[in-house]
Amino acid sequence: MSFTGSSVGPGGGTVRRALEFGRTYVVRSKGRHQATIVWLHGLGDNGSSWSQLLETLPLPNIKWICPTAPTQPITVFGGFPSTAWFDVGDISEDAADDIEGLDAAAAHAANLLSTEPADIKLGVGGFSMGAATSLYTATCFTHGKYENGNPYPAKLSAVVGLSGWLPCSKTLKNKIGQDEAARRAASLPILLCHGKGDDVVPHKFGEKSSRALSSNGFQDTTFKSYSGLGHYTIPEEMDEVCAWLTSKLGLEGRSA
Repeated sequence: MSFTGSSVGPGGGTVRRALEFGRTYVVRSKGRHQATIVWLHGLGDNGSSWSQLLETLPLPNIKWICPTAPTQPITVFGGFPSTAWFDVGDISEDAADDIEGLDAAAAHAANLLSTEPADIKLGVGGFSMGAATSLYTATCFTHGKYENGNPYPAKLSAVVGLSGWLPCSKTLKNKIGQDEAARRAASLPILLCHGKGDDVVPHKFGEKSSRALSSNGFQDTTFKSYSGLGHYTIPEEMDEVCAWLTSKLGLEGRSA
């Protein structure tokens, strides 16, 4: 699947940007299928590595869909291409957000969820850049549309972000103004986990993202910190994810 958008380039000219998404890996539910979650990998990774980890989790009622991001030039790498959901120039509070890339990635995840049965609960989650994309997706769902104005089609029941950050946090309050958006924000469960030793995406970014969500009406936001954890995941963190998803999605129970 490809996505073509346009953006204003230097000098005001329009730049066409075509993104070709990579292979999607699916982990089917081992028990009664109750939920489907699209899980988004981090910068430079692919869907395969996370699908292998997610398959080991004691969550038999969840189907996982693990897409692979497009390969595109990354500004922070000096233009060197890498698998990435969007372009990133700098991991900083003042870095510009690649809205076009974020919209494309969020739309790709929603498209993967669009063919799931009507009685299945839907969610998005991810690690690092994948977490950032998931949190951006949460704001599109509550707003009812992407930043480009196209309607957001899926109904989300859970969002998970590990070692990530919230893009477009400065404009979040503009999206949650109307009653319907505020209602969706208030009822959407979000879990954020972050290592205090993260030297790639600093722990404070996770903290500030959590605060931004909570202060803008996302009342069911949980933030978990892990001492000594760097920019990776550990069994303790994944245990937290399993327990949280089981609770929030009302899953039948965990397998041994």
